[in-house]
Amino acid sequence: MRNVPHLQEPGPIVADTPTPNHVHFHSAGVSVVFATGEDRLPRLLYWGASLGELSDAELGAIETAQMPPFDHNPNDQVWNVSILPEFEAGWLGRPGLEGSRDGRDWSPAFRVVGTSVHRDAPTEDGRTADRLRAVARDDHAELSLELTVDLLSTGLLRARASVTNTGEAYRVDAVRIVLPVPSLADELLDFTGRHLMERVPQRCAFPVGLHAREQRGGRTGLDAAHLLIAGRGGFGFRDGEVWGAHVAFSGNQSLYAERLYNGARALGGGELLQSGEIVLARGESYTSPWFYGAYGDGLDEMAARFHAHVRSGRAYPAGPRPVVVNSWEAVYFNHDIDVLGELVDRAAEVGAERFVLDDGWFGSRRDDHSGLGDWTVSPEVWPDGLHPLIKRVKERGMDFGLWVEPEMVNLDSDLARAHPEWLFSVGGRVGYSSRYQHVLDLTHPGAYAHIRDALLALLDEYDIAYLKWDHNRTLVEAGHAPEGRPAIHGQTLAVYRLMDELRAAHAGLEIESCASGSGRVDLGILEHVQRVWGSDTNDPVERQQINRYLKLLVPPELIGAHVGPSPSHTTGRTQTLQFRAQTAVWCHLGIEIDLRTVSPEEFAQLAAWVAFYREHRHLLHGGTVVNADHPDDAIWVSGVVSPDHREAWYGVATLRRSVTWPPGPARLPGLAEEVRYVATLPDGIQPAATGMPLPEWTRAPRAMTGAVLGRAGVALPRLLPETGQVIHAREA
Repeated sequence: MRNVPHLQEPGPIVADTPTPNHVHFHSAGVSVVFATGEDRLPRLLYWGASLGELSDAELGAIETAQMPPFDHNPNDQVWNVSILPEFEAGWLGRPGLEGSRDGRDWSPAFRVVGTSVHRDAPTEDGRTADRLRAVARDDHAELSLELTVDLLSTGLLRARASVTNTGEAYRVDAVRIVLPVPSLADELLDFTGRHLMERVPQRCAFPVGLHAREQRGGRTGLDAAHLLIAGRGGFGFRDGEVWGAHVAFSGNQSLYAERLYNGARALGGGELLQSGEIVLARGESYTSPWFYGAYGDGLDEMAARFHAHVRSGRAYPAGPRPVVVNSWEAVYFNHDIDVLGELVDRAAEVGAERFVLDDGWFGSRRDDHSGLGDWTVSPEVWPDGLHPLIKRVKERGMDFGLWVEPEMVNLDSDLARAHPEWLFSVGGRVGYSSRYQHVLDLTHPGAYAHIRDALLALLDEYDIAYLKWDHNRTLVEAGHAPEGRPAIHGQTLAVYRLMDELRAAHAGLEIESCASGSGRVDLGILEHVQRVWGSDTNDPVERQQINRYLKLLVPPELIGAHVGPSPSHTTGRTQTLQFRAQTAVWCHLGIEIDLRTVSPEEFAQLAAWVAFYREHRHLLHGGTVVNADHPDDAIWVSGVVSPDHREAWYGVATLRRSVTWPPGPARLPGLAEEVRYVATLPDGIQPAATGMPLPEWTRAPRAMTGAVLGRAGVALPRLLPETGQVIHAREA
């Protein structure tokens, strides 16, 4: 297969500068030690808390100390196995490379021909890392391999592999990276979910066998594992060693934990390739996505590494995250210039900085039955185009955003009628529709160019600062017409490329990844977007959980969270504005209420929350995210601590009634132990009188050390279910 987007021309296979038998990288409190001796692929001997400076002799002692007594059966040992494990080395779990040449060369034995070590080197994505690179060959199998391992300056470990075919056509079925974890990691945490209820945590013991999570829908998934975390039993946010793994790819993927009968425990993953998707002709290569590993003492420390990584990326947005007003739950498809103009005026009055026009502005799109793919402004609804609305938005001091769904198409659209061959199809059929839509195959050069040019035309004509990029259908049968060959890999890379082209042509353009909620959230897409949508539900009870666990990977300023109406349009629950706003304010704040119908009292309260956000977002979005492990699971305490540890904000949420009351003091984590702080309940954003008693410390605040606040804690106000409180701690 030639001229297919996922195939890459290989680089030269050369021998680099020699490396010692052992390599020790350490950064940001993390050490990794590799064995690189002889001609075998690198083996990970240690990954965890920093070991400090070690001599070559001490590194060799680590390997010797871990060497098991060898029995008569080599397969009963886990010893000479690399992070891309091979059957040939005695590995009986999932192999690092699966593939064959018509049934031949399915068990390669790679031998290293060149290695190199680079310290504090710049990487291709603009970061800094200690890098180990190994180039290997199997001349009999006619395959070459380049394995790259980075310990980034944030303490994140990542690896990827590139396989090059030097013989007849070779079919690649899987390329996996495997990171061993110690035997004390005896508990697993990952996530599941569904539409309107993403990021549901699930824990289990680390079983003997395979704990596998696979995504086959062409996107990361609403039910995505998100992260697969192995740790010491009972680990929490603040303590307990954890090792987390993540596949940085937005298409099909596999993430798994494997424990073998011989004692090996490992986290592995990679792209989940469809049958026949990658067939390498002579000289062609396939490169796996980055596979990330994060070590931490507690989930908060692990999450801080991911946050620092994302914040150092080239796609990370410049400037503060503007307050958003989105039109969707206010008007849905009912676009009327007068109504929307009133909404723009009210948005400006409440303090918003960005106004987003959602679905319904283009083609025949008056509902979700038609028009997708026809990315021209509807003359029926907008006879003067979007110019009058955008003019009003700009005059009110806001920038303008627009909803798009470029990868999708309705059969009832001009595009689908003109180019049915641009739709994904298998066996001569386009398959069933979902939400009346199908998927546009962007691996067709014509389809890609058409969508790119249509979006560029919009961006050229209108002053658009932001695109809400939706993706509301899974890629169930993603076949490239006319043969129907699988195309999810190429589609994913095409989406990345399209986003990058738009942003290169329009400096400052921001893009949000929305996929029926947070269905496409991963470190791959975060290299191309400036925001992810947390969920299609704005119900604060659901959003408390969704936001909390999204923040294990994504820094809060990139998570869209909106204050929605009450009752909630998705769950029917009724909650106070105070609880809805307090839940959203910790992330990238937005509003999705029909502001024309809000009472004066609630409007003033909402404006106060917007003002609070705008005043304090430098800390909310630039500090360290912390979570308290409160013994009462009805009480959630989380917050953000400033980098200099002089100030922190905490949110207390009561998700339901506690079995007993009071529930015990809440610890305020993350503060400097020796610094003295005064904790208060700030005025202005919370009801002045709730009729519920307040704890004594709120009446006459006293200075307490961070050690006292973080270990002894403070008594909580008496809160009703589904309400919250904000606590401010500031250096005395």
